[in-house]
Amino acid sequence: MKYVFDIVPVPQGRPRFARRGKFVQTYDPPKSNKFKIELAEIARKQLAEHPFYAGKHVPIEVSLKFYIPMLKSFTKTKREMALNCSLRPPTRPDIDNYIKGTLDGLNGIFWEDDGQIVEIHAGKYYSDKPRIEMKIKEIDHG
Repeated sequence: MKYVFDIVPVPQGRPRFARRGKFVQTYDPPKSNKFKIELAEIARKQLAEHPFYAGKHVPIEVSLKFYIPMLKSFTKTKREMALNCSLRPPTRPDIDNYIKGTLDGLNGIFWEDDGQIVEIHAGKYYSDKPRIEMKIKEIDHG
């Protein structure tokens, strides 16, 4: 199954901490939290029924492509290279932070828990239309 989420990818930010009396509370940075909420809303609209893998606890494979906005400083040549994927973003944020934020945002929608994901493929690309593309499949036991 392939899904496209029309949202600008946001990497998972560093956790924040707040002291509550004798206790310390950990929470997502506001930008990460907002992204996860918006992504979950978009994902739910794409699914007509219950979570794709809910209750199954089967191993799954996920493939993610993160299309981030092109830099305004790109020349026409660099822009064309970026559009045909011969120029890719080798800079921060790291791809693992994009993966973490996205998988967390989709928990309970496409899978019960992201612990079910046993294989993942991911890439970062430039685009005029920022988005996340995801392919998901159940791994056959036999």
